[in-house]
Amino acid sequence: MASLLLESGDGKPGFWRELGAAALSPATGFNRLAYGKRFKGVFRSNDPAVFTRLQLGVNVTASVKSNVNRNPNTDTEEIPQSYQKGEPIADFTIGYGLPGKPGYSYTRPFDYFDFQFTAAGSNVFENIISRGLLYGTDYAAGDNYRGVWGLYGTYDYIAPQVFRVSTTALGLGTTAQWWLSENLALQGTALAGVGYGAAGTIHGEGERDYHSGISPQGLLAFRLIFADRAALDLELRDYYVSGLAASESDGSENIFRGVATLTVRVYNLHGITLRYTVSQRDAHYSNLVDTSQTVAAVSLGYTYLGQTHFGAVDWRPKSAGGP
Repeated sequence: MASLLLESGDGKPGFWRELGAAALSPATGFNRLAYGKRFKGVFRSNDPAVFTRLQLGVNVTASVKSNVNRNPNTDTEEIPQSYQKGEPIADFTIGYGLPGKPGYSYTRPFDYFDFQFTAAGSNVFENIISRGLLYGTDYAAGDNYRGVWGLYGTYDYIAPQVFRVSTTALGLGTTAQWWLSENLALQGTALAGVGYGAAGTIHGEGERDYHSGISPQGLLAFRLIFADRAALDLELRDYYVSGLAASESDGSENIFRGVATLTVRVYNLHGITLRYTVSQRDAHYSNLVDTSQTVAAVSLGYTYLGQTHFGAVDWRPKSAGGP
C-alpha cells in the first residue's frame, strides 16, 4: 500500500506522499529517509485493478447478549455487560489486484490482497483484517468469469468491545468475479485454512483472559455490484480456537462474524452506507461454565469511493458490454 501511494501521481513523490507512505509502512519511510538513493526506488505495482472505500458513520442501534450455562439442566444466566451505542466509526477497505484485468499477472506474493481497518469511538482497533495471495495463478471460465486461486496468508484481529479474536493462518482459496448480466457483477472469495489464534475469555484462569491454540477457520465473502449505482457486501467468517497446542488444553472457543453492507452511490464518488454486523462467541472449558456472547450493531454513514464502479473489473469487449 505504501508503494502504491508512492507511485501514484506524476513525477517524483512529494512530501505528502512520502509522509503518507511512512504512516502506512514506518519501516519504508525510515529506510527512504535514512539511506537515501538505496531505497528511493519504488516497488512497482504493475498497474493492478484496485478498489478503495472509506466510510465514516455512527452506530445507530446496538445490542449485546451474554449468557453462561451453569448447569446443562438449567437455563442460561445473563452476564451484565454494556455496549456503547451511538459511537462514531471509521472504516477503510482496499482490494488490490482484483482478478480480470487484461495483462495483469500474479507472480509475486501479494499481487492480490484485501485489507480492512475499522476504528470505533470505544475501541480504536475494532478490527484489522487482511488476506493476500502468497502463491497462485489466475484462471478463466467462459467469457464472463475470471479468478485467481492458490495459497493465501491471513491475519485477522476482531474486537467488538465485549470479546476479541486474533489469528494468523495459511489457507487455500479463490477470489473471482462473474458477470451475471451486462450491468450486474458478483465478486467473491472462498477460503479455508488453519493457523494459530487466540480468543478472549471472561473467566480465564490466572492473569490471562484469553485462550490460544491451533485455529481452523473459513471465509465466504461476496459483493454484488449493481452497475455504478450500488453494491451489496456479505462476509461470513468462522474461527475455531482449539485445545491443540493451546495455552489451556481443556477448552475451546468458536467465533462467528457476519457483516452485511449496502452502499448506494449518490453523487460522483460520494455515497451512503447501511451496515449490519453481528459477532458471536461460544466458549467451552471443562473447569469453567460455558459462555455465549452475541454483539450486534447497525450503522449508517457517509462513504467515499475510490471509483464509481465499486471495484468491478470489465474485461469484456465493447460489443459484450465492456468499456
